[in-house]
Amino acid sequence: MSTHFLRLEIIRMLRDPKYLALAVLAPIGFYLLFATLFGGGPVQPGQLKGTVEIMVAMAAYGAIWAVLSTTAPRIAEERQIGWLQQLHAMPLPTSQVLFAKVAASVATALPAIVLVCTTAALLKGVALTPGQWLALTGAMWAGSSVFAALGIAIGYALGADSAYPVSYGLYMAMSAMGGLWVPPAILPSGMASFAHALPTYQLASLGWRIAAGQRPTLSSIAVLAAWGLGLSGVAVLAYRRPGMPVRRRRRPALSTTTLSTTAPSTTAPSTTVPDA
Repeated sequence: MSTHFLRLEIIRMLRDPKYLALAVLAPIGFYLLFATLFGGGPVQPGQLKGTVEIMVAMAAYGAIWAVLSTTAPRIAEERQIGWLQQLHAMPLPTSQVLFAKVAASVATALPAIVLVCTTAALLKGVALTPGQWLALTGAMWAGSSVFAALGIAIGYALGADSAYPVSYGLYMAMSAMGGLWVPPAILPSGMASFAHALPTYQLASLGWRIAAGQRPTLSSIAVLAAWGLGLSGVAVLAYRRPGMPVRRRRRPALSTTTLSTTAPSTTAPSTTVPDA
């Protein structure tokens, strides 16, 4: 049943027009614009070409929003309409529900990464080795899972009206401050140090180093892992917080309904036994 639920979640997310517009089409459009304006300049030895650097930045940009948009607003909306409450009434453990949502959201990040890279290769002549393409895609895809925890935390902590603007605002702020909009090399020293502490920068750093023929640094992996653990803890606290509508209404709704429907049938046999 969990496999069917996972497939259902992926299909629902891929059919979302907001996902297609902001996580797939927008990064491709931004890449073509920025690569045309800034990608053709000369580069110094050891630096990436502008078309490659922008490709990685926009692939990270699309992957992050793909994960956030398919967790935070969707979970908040499903809480409001009672869909999560219905899932809790099914013979499906809560852990499997959350795992399916995380897995489905991370799965939607893959098309965003692949399509940006394909556009760069076909239209801007970006050429990497097959091993580099696979390593870059796999590393950035795995790194994008960090943002699923952030989306779950927002989805369970906020209502449907607030989840989307908050997640989008954090997404834009972290992308701008993380060097996805401005080349990290031209950031002031203070902003550069702050950018290195953000998961947005470290996600793109995985791709930049692989595209340059280098291995990702342990610091990038450590920063992403630390963000993942911290955000997972926040997500657990948001899910378990007192007074959350899904947890408050789940047991009373089931118990009262069951008692009201079964009371007449259970009392009748109990009254006839003593007489017999």
